[in-house]
Amino acid sequence: MFDRDIPVYLITGFLESGKTTFMNETLRAPYFRTRGRTLVIACEQGEVEYDAKDLRRGYNTDVVYLEDVSDLTTEKLKVLDKQHKPERVIVEFNPLWSVKKFYEMTLPKYWDWAQHIVVFDASVFQIYSQNMMPLITEMIAGLDYAADMVIFNRATPELPLANFRRSIKVSNRMAQIMFEGPDGNPINIFQDEMPFDLKADVISIEDDDFGIWYVDMMDNKDRYIGRKVRFKGQVLKSKKLNADYFVPGRKAMTCCANDIQFIGYVSQYAAAPDLKAGDWVTVEGTIKEEYSPAYNEEGPVVHVEKLEKTDAPQEEMVYFT
Repeated sequence: MFDRDIPVYLITGFLESGKTTFMNETLRAPYFRTRGRTLVIACEQGEVEYDAKDLRRGYNTDVVYLEDVSDLTTEKLKVLDKQHKPERVIVEFNPLWSVKKFYEMTLPKYWDWAQHIVVFDASVFQIYSQNMMPLITEMIAGLDYAADMVIFNRATPELPLANFRRSIKVSNRMAQIMFEGPDGNPINIFQDEMPFDLKADVISIEDDDFGIWYVDMMDNKDRYIGRKVRFKGQVLKSKKLNADYFVPGRKAMTCCANDIQFIGYVSQYAAAPDLKAGDWVTVEGTIKEEYSPAYNEEGPVVHVEKLEKTDAPQEEMVYFT
């Protein structure tokens, strides 16, 4: 008997965020159909439901509901594995049950984490981010279970969608972020135009635009690799970096005083040992893509050609909401 390799997909988000609608569409999509059985484990019931009979007959999918967090055990999952013999498992998860605890569970034999998707209702995201940011952070940015994709549905131009994107990116820079309109069609809220001149010989980043530049370079490195930039940042030194490297950056707040982190890009500067941590500097240099232990992979590194000490910006904090 050959060992089975059973991918487990986690779909989470607040109640009525659109998880079940997303799942119903995905399960019926031609690209998602396989010969083997799919097991959907639903941990909550909202207004939209699964048509279990249709999914079983037409799409080789079984739907099982768990009523309480006490039902989510390794033993229960083993029973479901034996009953349904799935080729893949999709868990529509209730985040109030704790994503962290779920990831820490021992999965049945051959089950293995494959993808983690978080779904938000864009129309109420501001309210949730103001009142439940720790839970949002747990869903998207766990140390060992960070989300691979974040989907905002019911998005409209009147909402601060760019801010939503930045608030996710500052917590989980690797997450792919998608927006869907009320009609379910994907929308692209980002234009090629930036609040700074990408065609200039030296791309000058104003203080208020630091966060926009930081996130845009994550998503569009090709715009900046090989280009010169100028920006203001606070000196941060790290034991992970060699003596001639430092990070000029800013403190960023996504929602509240308890959710502040330092953001910036590694920079190489021969006189870095002479810099004092906490000082504000204006940096000008060329961006190259190379390995850095701070990233644990290749990423943008600013090779500093000019550096001047300066005053702190009028607003030191970068905000993403």
